[in-house]
Amino acid sequence: MAETRELWDAGERLDVEALRALQLDRLRASLRHAYANVPFYREAFDKAGVRPDDCRSLADLARFPFTTKADLREHYPYGMFAVPRDRVRRLHASSGTTGRPTVVGYTDADLAMWSDMVARSIRAAGGRPGDTVHIAYGYGLFTGGLGAHYGAERLGCTVVPASGGMTSRQVQLIRDLEPRIIMVTPSYMLTLLDEFERQGVDPRSTSLEVGVFGAEPWTEEMRREIEERFGIDAVDIYGLSEVIGPGVAQECVETKDGLHIWEDHFYPEVVDPFTGEVLPEGEEGELVFTSLTKEAMPVVRYRTRDLTRLLPGTARVFRRMRKVTGRSDDMVILRGVNLFPTQVEEIVLRTPGVAPHFQLRLTREGRLDALTVRAEARPDASPDDRVSAARSIAAAVKDGIGVSVAVEIVDPESLERSVGKIRRIVDERVERDERVERVERVERVERPR
Repeated sequence: MAETRELWDAGERLDVEALRALQLDRLRASLRHAYANVPFYREAFDKAGVRPDDCRSLADLARFPFTTKADLREHYPYGMFAVPRDRVRRLHASSGTTGRPTVVGYTDADLAMWSDMVARSIRAAGGRPGDTVHIAYGYGLFTGGLGAHYGAERLGCTVVPASGGMTSRQVQLIRDLEPRIIMVTPSYMLTLLDEFERQGVDPRSTSLEVGVFGAEPWTEEMRREIEERFGIDAVDIYGLSEVIGPGVAQECVETKDGLHIWEDHFYPEVVDPFTGEVLPEGEEGELVFTSLTKEAMPVVRYRTRDLTRLLPGTARVFRRMRKVTGRSDDMVILRGVNLFPTQVEEIVLRTPGVAPHFQLRLTREGRLDALTVRAEARPDASPDDRVSAARSIAAAVKDGIGVSVAVEIVDPESLERSVGKIRRIVDERVERDERVERVERVERVERPR
């Protein structure tokens, strides 16, 4: 531990009292920056009856209004920026698959801070200068690839910018270039594991020792599967583009007990998803972030929709967040029962004959909602194995979650993937309702009087 502490940067060496003083100083400055330079925040603060100087303690932040993804979309593309366009050095954006994309910008200072936080994260995961890092996050407008890339270089690592896709080639690169660390979504890591085995290569024979996994919720069951099949340390990284990208929080390899939030740059709160009330430490709710040092696009009380709880620090002074259990907007309410994809993931992972890749399909049968779990079979699964797996999953969901579902075991690699991730929920109820609404609207327009 003493050797590790020697590698820590100045922020990691703060004690609690110094950290809280730094947070308040930076919080007040960030609120003033947002109020002075972003019309949206000026209007929102005025409407809530607060000004930046009203924040005299960290607890006073609860008086300020939330920011939502809808706010960012409404002010697309540059309405949330707090600096002139000529100071913006890079733009990233969400996919926009559920509406307008969200655009985020970075100044030179933002990019430097981001790289520092990812470097800190890789170091906390067990990475060291001189390591080779295989990055299989997608590059481009998605923040994962470039965020990991610049952070690894900042730490002094050699980077293999593999990006996503071309799975067989990824396996070859890992075998030939011998990276010590891989950064990738956990679901795509399982795809790589399957490919190693398909090629007849023992995944435990590679040079990999550490996997840094993020961009989607994953469970302890998935961690165990990855660590056992690959013989590596699997640790979690957290981030989202609206706050900065990857590197907002990181699980430390020596404890693996939740993600330490880099609180000297990102101030966390957990709130009740329905009332917005700030919850005490240890209670589960929706994670909210306020940026403390961002220049181009500061965010104030940004609602992530991720569900977790805050806990005291262990390996670092910074508070920890538990692994994200799901998203408040991913919760499925099926015939009065609350269900999260991560609950189904745990069941799929312990079911023989199926790969750890699944999708939930919601439909409406008459007046009742129905859920179908679609899970990919393992390549060597027989027809009898598929039937047995379907029965096992249906029974486990009924017994463990309390709701009846249909189960389909589909062919390997047949579920749609995007940037290394599988679309977990397909809500055909919404799609059906939208189609019906469009048809009814057209009929109203075209129907003769």
